[in-house]
Amino acid sequence: MPIKLPFRPRRQGFPPDLWTKCPTCQEMLYNKQLEKSLRVCDKCGHHFRLRVDARLAQLLDHDTFQERDAGLESVDPLGFVDQRPYPERLAAARTSTGIRDAAMWGTGAIGGHGVAICVMDFAFMGGSMGSVVGEKVTRAAEAALAERLPLVVVSASGGARMQEGTLALMQLAKTVAALVRLAEAGVPYVSVMTDPTTGGVFASYAALGDVNLAEPDALIAFAGARVSAGTIAETLPDGFQRAEFLFAHGFVDQVVKRADLRDVLLGLLGYLRPAPQRRAVSTAAQNGSGNGLLSRPLSTLVDVRADARTGAERSRG
Repeated sequence: MPIKLPFRPRRQGFPPDLWTKCPTCQEMLYNKQLEKSLRVCDKCGHHFRLRVDARLAQLLDHDTFQERDAGLESVDPLGFVDQRPYPERLAAARTSTGIRDAAMWGTGAIGGHGVAICVMDFAFMGGSMGSVVGEKVTRAAEAALAERLPLVVVSASGGARMQEGTLALMQLAKTVAALVRLAEAGVPYVSVMTDPTTGGVFASYAALGDVNLAEPDALIAFAGARVSAGTIAETLPDGFQRAEFLFAHGFVDQVVKRADLRDVLLGLLGYLRPAPQRRAVSTAAQNGSGNGLLSRPLSTLVDVRADARTGAERSRG
């Protein structure tokens, strides 16, 4: 008589540690193969989010990354508590991600070109920008200025970190001020926006690159779609916050597939070189012999153009 085995229902689904379902084409992707393809679906091209270590390994020459300020950690200046205290959230994020905060910065090389680079990781509290993230972006810009290195920032963020309140919002002004000093010194800055780049990060350093790049279909926006539509009381077009729409309307310079990103950066670094360091005061200015627009600082040229426009308007009146 045959032995009757106990009924075992067939397991539904796939082990989460072995397979990942593509949200675009619904294809089941083998995780090891997905990692080899830089977490891009080989069926439809969907770009999954990439962790900071994988991003650095993709972009930089092997063994050239030197991390700086690795010990910076957020504190709890406001004693913030929602469902649980802010320090507990930080500790849980550090345990689950293996990093101290949502950004990592340092120096490295891309095709032999030295760069200062800061990369954000959405896995750490949604890539939210608190005081540590703002400080790291600022220090990266300051190091790029001091060492005359091009700056590359890869953004992935849901916006400012609410648990730090106004201290998080202050990072917008701080990072922008550092980038203004970088631009005035003629040191190039390339911004790479990945999915998502939103809120205060988009409203500050992410959108201020000399060249702004974006990954395909990345969500790039300041406020949510419903908030934006409600603010202006109009129906906005589908996909108006996606990289391709922003490229078509001039807010992004190029949409770049992840596999091509390193080569595109390498090409840009070949064109964008830091300008020769200028002396603070020109010889002509010291002698009082400077005349014409070329002998004046850039900030005064803006004023000159504004004065010219005002004078023209008065003459027409």
